[in-house]
Amino acid sequence: MSEKIKAVLKIFAMLIAAVLIFAAAFICWLTFTEYKPAPSEPIEIEGLDPQILEKGKNIRLLSFNIGYCNLGEESDFFMDGGENIRNGDKELVQKNLEGVLEIIDRADADIMLIQEADVKSTRSFNMNQVVSLAQSTEGNSAFAPNYVCGFVPFPWPPIGKVESGIMTLSLFAMEEAERISLPCPFSWPVSAANLKRCLLISRYNIEGTEKQLVTVNLHLEAYDDGEGKIAQTKMLWDILETEYEKGNYVVAGGDFNQTFPGAIDKFPLKDPDFWAPGVLSEDDLPRGWRYVYDDSLPTCRLLNKPYNPDDGSAQYYVIDGFIISPNVELLSAKTLDYGFRYSDHSPVLMEISLKENELEKTEK
Repeated sequence: MSEKIKAVLKIFAMLIAAVLIFAAAFICWLTFTEYKPAPSEPIEIEGLDPQILEKGKNIRLLSFNIGYCNLGEESDFFMDGGENIRNGDKELVQKNLEGVLEIIDRADADIMLIQEADVKSTRSFNMNQVVSLAQSTEGNSAFAPNYVCGFVPFPWPPIGKVESGIMTLSLFAMEEAERISLPCPFSWPVSAANLKRCLLISRYNIEGTEKQLVTVNLHLEAYDDGEGKIAQTKMLWDILETEYEKGNYVVAGGDFNQTFPGAIDKFPLKDPDFWAPGVLSEDDLPRGWRYVYDDSLPTCRLLNKPYNPDDGSAQYYVIDGFIISPNVELLSAKTLDYGFRYSDHSPVLMEISLKENELEKTEK
């Protein structure tokens, strides 16, 4: 072997060694900087000192996954079979954010459960959506992170820095807010750069009673093998039933990443290669509890390509909605149709009342 070939092989070996050393160092950095939230953490409540929840008042709740304001009608996403990690530019994100804020304002809800709100992420051009959302509401706000990573290295080009989570806005005074960690279905090293799903629990005192309204904001697992959603849903139910047994009024809402009973028949899977949600079952409901959803319209679209409602190929789902406890009366539920203009999800608006006979039990 000539000296020239030996020199080339030596350089090649050195390059491979350098790549391996860099990769090992990067994985170590991800591991040591991994976001590791506690099982339960108090969340700071910010904003004004709003009104106390009055007994007998009807309550309007909105659930809305805003898709970090970069998953609107122009967008696709690589995990859904699309091509992009982020879409457009900062102006596109700003346009979508302004649209989201307008939708929230028009909904005129008392409590808003928001999912996929970014604080400072490469995918949303470092726009602080949490601050914009908080400033849009004359009330309380609480934010619970569920995706924090200094640099997500996949796919290519990589996702980059992510800081995102779920957020509850309220015109009623929050007594306290709490982040509850959900089971993570991913193992190391994937877990180091993946979501840490959670529940955001907010408590509201009810004027003249010792009971509370408890809301649970959620965004369950999406791209797992199904076991993650099952474990997270079981933990959700344990918490809901515990709160109800205390005598509280309980509402859970958000993006379940599972379709509600009957909705799969209205919006069937068009292609077996498409992402398929889990399926919630009426049989899993404890006595008196109910799912609340509107399956007259889809609440989510697949991001395999930009949205074109006219070509008939869009894949739809109904995966956003609520669960209410037996002492909560449903007055109405409606999916708000904005044509997936600003997000891949549609907001769902629900109006409820707290059953008077249950409130009276506290007073006697």
